[in-house]
Amino acid sequence: MNAQDLQAPVDYLKGVGPARADLLRTELNIHKFQDLLSLFPNRYIDRTRFHKIAELQNANAEVQIIGKITTVKMVPQKRGKRMVAVFEDETGQMELVWFRGHKWIRENIKTNTPYVAFGKLKWFGNRASMPHPELDLLEEYQSKKAQRMQPVYPSTEKLQKKGLTNRSMNNIMFNLLKQCTAGFTETLPESVLQKHKLVSKTKAIFNVHFPATINDLEKAKFRLKFEEFFYIQLQLIRKNLLAKKKIKGFPFPEVGDYFLDFYKNYLPFELTHAQKRVLKEIRRDLNSGAQMNRLLQGDVGSGKTIVGFLSMLIALGNGFQACMMAPTEILAIQHYEGISELAEKMGIHVKLLTGSTKTKARRILHEELESGELQILIGTHALIEDKVKFKNLGLAIIDEQHRFGVAQRAKLWKKNTLPPHVMVMTATPIPRTLAMSVYGDLDISVIDELPPGRKPIQTVHRYDSNRLKVFKFLKDEITKGRQVYVVYPLIEESANFDYKDLMDGYDSIVRYFPKPDYQVSIVHGKMKPEDKAFEMQRFVEGKTQIMVATTVIEVGVNVPNASIMLIESAERFGLSQLHQLRGRVGRGAEQSYCVLLTGHKISKDGKTRLETMTQTNDGFKIAEVDLKLRGPGDLMGTQQSGVLQLKIADLVQDGSILALARKEAHLLLKEDPSLESPENSMVNFTYQSSMKNKQFWNYIS
Repeated sequence: MNAQDLQAPVDYLKGVGPARADLLRTELNIHKFQDLLSLFPNRYIDRTRFHKIAELQNANAEVQIIGKITTVKMVPQKRGKRMVAVFEDETGQMELVWFRGHKWIRENIKTNTPYVAFGKLKWFGNRASMPHPELDLLEEYQSKKAQRMQPVYPSTEKLQKKGLTNRSMNNIMFNLLKQCTAGFTETLPESVLQKHKLVSKTKAIFNVHFPATINDLEKAKFRLKFEEFFYIQLQLIRKNLLAKKKIKGFPFPEVGDYFLDFYKNYLPFELTHAQKRVLKEIRRDLNSGAQMNRLLQGDVGSGKTIVGFLSMLIALGNGFQACMMAPTEILAIQHYEGISELAEKMGIHVKLLTGSTKTKARRILHEELESGELQILIGTHALIEDKVKFKNLGLAIIDEQHRFGVAQRAKLWKKNTLPPHVMVMTATPIPRTLAMSVYGDLDISVIDELPPGRKPIQTVHRYDSNRLKVFKFLKDEITKGRQVYVVYPLIEESANFDYKDLMDGYDSIVRYFPKPDYQVSIVHGKMKPEDKAFEMQRFVEGKTQIMVATTVIEVGVNVPNASIMLIESAERFGLSQLHQLRGRVGRGAEQSYCVLLTGHKISKDGKTRLETMTQTNDGFKIAEVDLKLRGPGDLMGTQQSGVLQLKIADLVQDGSILALARKEAHLLLKEDPSLESPENSMVNFTYQSSMKNKQFWNYIS
């Protein structure tokens, strides 16, 4: 069947009609034959196995049995009647029960004739019954060879109520495939099919809907998953290549004096091998003549900021300005303090711009920025205001970029005749499969090594009943001169409850750690910004030993002397949040600890999260577990979850297929970047169709 035939409205398919077509459109977004073919089964019922009535186990399992209906009767009940048939085989008897549709069933049922009954068992004492079974005459069942592995399709309550059951969907799909005897146009290159022993498109479509064996099904699914990933990767890689070709960037031919001076004379520590490797990748981009568009991933404390600063120095050394945008004022201030400390030794002019910057200071800042006197600007969303004009912005660094919208990021690009080079940084490790899919059009650098001398944080899980022992441990550490974070969850839906939780916790901490021996800071979302900053500053300066806070300290506080992170109600936090909070300690030379305090009632997922935290400090391993628990949509947030609506492939389970598809897409585009060669004509047609139908995304970076 060619692509044109597959565009026929679903109304014209046997077994559908206008009413059912309307339902399919509204409930499952199925408009055409093509949409219906792409409605892949959720699971399959193996109908190759038959049971004997005497051998049935007392469980609500789906079974099929060959037998005969011997008698049928109507049984009164509180509301109306139910129809009961005695069904028997050579080993025993059971009941088939119908609560509705009696008239049609009674007229069509045949007694003492071999049937295949299929359905879910219900048990009353030791007697089995099967409500609303699927009944096939044995003779008809044997002629339907394709139905042995029965597909179960996605459905909704409305479809079920209107009689569009799974059986109806099976029949509709069967009718559609009967019309496709000519087969389907191949969409993958012959070389790729042969290299990876992939079944043809036709075989894959037939066998994914009505497989004869498990082996047929696995081969069909592998091929279709590969194809789905292949075209997604083709688009992302091609977008990257086109951007490099079309979007010119300022060439930075020199490393520059600023970089060399800092590297030789002021670098506070030896760079790790990973940092050096990433700097080489960035250096190559900056000298390519195309705009750099690079994602820099690195776990908490891996040294992304120094890599960002060294990249800024390359921009400055080539006569350009640089900026860094952070999602919160706290984080912007932290970056500003860290970078200006490094820059002042070399006389580099750095300023901070946030919502709190006063009008007079802004006016001076704007003038210095336009004249080029101001070399590095660090700030929040305030950087993208129209009034902010650079003389020649050469490099824009965006920290924790997933917190910014696409439109916000794009505003930075428009501040120049040519777009600046772009580096987006994240301390939230992204699983490999997500990085390949969501950021597949970016070049990715990973700092996968912590600076030497860092001791791994020891993480333990304790129950509320051990609270006094935990507090005793905190006292011992404070006596050694250390500082402690105590963090409470903050869930927006129940902000009042959480506030009470925090205040109760604060009271109990103050009782156990009384003045004047101990000083306690408190920080939460209801405080004024200046009060919050004051309390944080007291903790940074060591005037308070304990910081009681909500998750506002997840990012943005760097206190090397803080060596304990106590997380209250840890079961209420997500994995990535637990990992980010833990990253607030372990920044000094002393051994640091993270204590996860919980109640005794913990969900299965909650236990997995806590076990993962106690077993590993590796952010990438944690991100993989998080992906399995939450799925890609939740992990990326609502802003980007739409890009991950795959039809058959699964980012969690199918990472190896994704890597394979990406590799093949790379190879194809290397040989034929424009997809112009005759052997790739079908690939190009499929690619263009998918772009037209907006099946893939085009707006990540």
